[in-house]
Amino acid sequence: MADANAAVAVVTVSLVVLGLLSGLSLSWALLPVAVVVLIFVLASGLRGRDELAHLNVCVLVLGDIGRSPRMQYHALSLSRHGYSVTLIGFLGTKPHQDILEDDRIDILPISELKGLRVGPKIFRYVSKVILQSFQLFYVLMKIEDQGYILMQNPPGLPAIAVTWVASRFRGNQFIIDWHNYGYTIMALTHGENHLIVKVAKWYEKLFGCFSDHNLCVTNAMREDLRKNWNIEATTLYDKPPSIFRETPLKLQHELFVRMGSVYSPFRSSCDVTKEHMELTAFTERNTQTGAVTRSAGRPALLISSTSWTEDEDFSILLQALEEYEKFVEEEDKLPSLVCVITGKGPQKEYYKKLIDSKEFQHVKICTPWLEAEDYPVLLGSADLGVCLHKSSSGLDLPMKVVDMFGCCLPVCAIHFKCLHELVKHEENGLIFKDSSELSEQLKLLFSDFPSDQGKLGIFRKNIRESGQQRWDENWDHNVLPLIKEHCD
Repeated sequence: MADANAAVAVVTVSLVVLGLLSGLSLSWALLPVAVVVLIFVLASGLRGRDELAHLNVCVLVLGDIGRSPRMQYHALSLSRHGYSVTLIGFLGTKPHQDILEDDRIDILPISELKGLRVGPKIFRYVSKVILQSFQLFYVLMKIEDQGYILMQNPPGLPAIAVTWVASRFRGNQFIIDWHNYGYTIMALTHGENHLIVKVAKWYEKLFGCFSDHNLCVTNAMREDLRKNWNIEATTLYDKPPSIFRETPLKLQHELFVRMGSVYSPFRSSCDVTKEHMELTAFTERNTQTGAVTRSAGRPALLISSTSWTEDEDFSILLQALEEYEKFVEEEDKLPSLVCVITGKGPQKEYYKKLIDSKEFQHVKICTPWLEAEDYPVLLGSADLGVCLHKSSSGLDLPMKVVDMFGCCLPVCAIHFKCLHELVKHEENGLIFKDSSELSEQLKLLFSDFPSDQGKLGIFRKNIRESGQQRWDENWDHNVLPLIKEHCD
């Protein structure tokens, strides 16, 4: 624990001072002191009640479990080593099938509470936080004894404080997995100087010190946590699980056929019907022999995935595609593009309207939502990935690029501070700063398409030969020793 006792003292004194300044009597202002004392007394009495508690781990995300792949991977890794896992979060999107079929993993869904629907925005937000606090505390106190609670941050408000309190009551170890800083995400909407952002930063920095252990996603974040927040963390880079790999041609064709039944860009544009052939935009299968080949003159398949949030500006990609359209009209050797942008999020409808307003002749765009089992198959079928994630803090790395590299898919990624920890310019992909650079990179990489002798083929070969580490090996090396150390 990173000086948690001192942090508790600071927050308790702060609450007392705030109470006095707010006009409360001394007896009411001292109430936080009594609460903290009660927590520690009860916590010391509850520790070690269940001899088998160390074999139970709660994995907590105050968000959609299905859209939290790293926490799902944590759960699967714990199960693989014999731990019983309670996975708590919202059930908005279907989790991966491996999670659903694992007998050691129990999903405990919680409701996504909205708070008050009337009144000033700040009061609606505060009411939501209060309701979530009571709900989460009740759930954490109700579940069976746990050796650990492993919590994703963000979102950390109110999860960090509530989880810490519950862990003191229950006597379990509290681990925060820092994916980013929540206050920096809030700043994208409200601005850095907004009161709610300042409060969120204070809260996150103060209560983050209460954890017993910490994980984070980059060395840059580890150093920032140590230097600015006095928190010691272990870097656990995102690594692709084994499901992310190059997709065999037959499986590609099957996916394209399914996608073509819903999305027209995957359908063959050939006006002539070929006898005994099943056609897609990219492949064709001989229905008599079952043999699958790539279509002559096929378009290049470009893929990007997103949560459609403020930290990804997809107008950059759309502008680059407009420039690429002009390049195709000027140079016959450049292929047409099918651009697939997957994901769900608040800005999806806004960008769909922008996309629909474009009049492309050589570029087709579709925005599907893919099941967890289909997403790695599509990545493994693509020719190039594009990443527009800029990181609100500049300290986290895009998991989508990790997944793309797992499928040996080269990437064009927009520049930000610590991107070099993942994307090596001119080795496994290219880094761009604006739409102009991206359009030039698309032109360069597809100039030899579909040959594998150009830059695109070289990048793919480099990724194949890099011997990249997979999630299981990475987790066993960095997290398992931490768990075992406090279980023995």
